[in-house]
Amino acid sequence: MLLAFFDILQLLLTVLTWIIIIQAILSWLVAFNVINTYNDFVRSLLNALDRITEPLYRPIRRILPDFGGIDFSPLVVLLLIYVIRILLSGVAADVAY
Repeated sequence: MLLAFFDILQLLLTVLTWIIIIQAILSWLVAFNVINTYNDFVRSLLNALDRITEPLYRPIRRILPDFGGIDFSPLVVLLLIYVIRILLSGVAADVAY
């Protein structure tokens, strides 16, 4: 039962990782005018991704210094997710034995 819980957490962290990567790539595409934000679908997709990721970025943005337009908070969140996944796999391995 506990291993299934760890598997679900791993899955949710994987989905969150992909959401962060997609949001970062789309923000770059918007910054370089590759995609148009006047399109309703693109605007709603960007808005949804921002609403999902902003609560994760906000505490990290308060801690990180200003780097002049470069946002390192997605990288920090991805590193934290990676650390959490390593810790979960270690705990799951201990529970399995």
